[in-house]
Amino acid sequence: MESSVLTELFLPLALAVIMFGMGLSLTPEDFKRILIYPKAVSLGLFNQIILLPAVAFLIAIVLQLPPELAVGLMILAACPGGATSNLITHLAKGDSALSITLTAFSSLITVVTIPFIVNFSIGYFIPGGEELKLEILGTVVAVLAITIIPVAIGMLVLKKAPELAKRWDAPFRKISAIFFVIIIIAAVVKEKDNLLQFFVEAGPASLALNLATLGLGYGIAKIAGLNFRQSLTIAIESGIQNGTLGITIAATLIVNSVMTIPSAIYSLIMFGTAAAVIMWGNKRVPSS
Repeated sequence: MESSVLTELFLPLALAVIMFGMGLSLTPEDFKRILIYPKAVSLGLFNQIILLPAVAFLIAIVLQLPPELAVGLMILAACPGGATSNLITHLAKGDSALSITLTAFSSLITVVTIPFIVNFSIGYFIPGGEELKLEILGTVVAVLAITIIPVAIGMLVLKKAPELAKRWDAPFRKISAIFFVIIIIAAVVKEKDNLLQFFVEAGPASLALNLATLGLGYGIAKIAGLNFRQSLTIAIESGIQNGTLGITIAATLIVNSVMTIPSAIYSLIMFGTAAAVIMWGNKRVPSS
């Protein structure tokens, strides 16, 4: 994908707006809950930071994805859950406090882990692709600028002007949804001539990754003795990814439109499986 206004300006700006909206609902207490749910938070972060990229790597190898699509899948797997996982957890009657805590911590940690996972993937799947690799410090700064800093500003608004934050919360949720749809459409349109081929090649891998991480997230949490709502939340945090960030990294930092496709396809698939999870959660958890 050649550099353009879309990749250099709109994508980072749209992601920053989405993350600012997420910050409007975060408080310092969300970061303290690791002391309340140490097992649940530790397990959720393990799934997000370690298990998810490992599963994506195995799927890319087993399904023999083309190199650029394999890297695109790994980019997606390196990303945190994002605000979408919080909304789905709420709708599914999971543990919203745990979801927000996991999103907050994973967003902080993946700022550092993303460039290492992506560069490893490029080195493995595209030998000789040194020019595609991310510069570590520059990537950390860029991801900070378009994710953590907007979240921090949103949190500051909530602290200093809670009524304003409350008024802004709903509009920014709508704006975030609109931006999300635009970004997915832009990624799909950019590769419209190859879309069917890419969907055939990356669709099964994206679906396998989504189902595997949802299932493993829930299963591991239950084995660890967590209750249903916590297990459901960890499943959602494991299987719902920040596709917007994945597309932004591929299109803006690596400047490769093919690598955006797994994030775009995954984003479409995960809403279908999320609907099933929401119905399951509502069936299992009685209405209050």
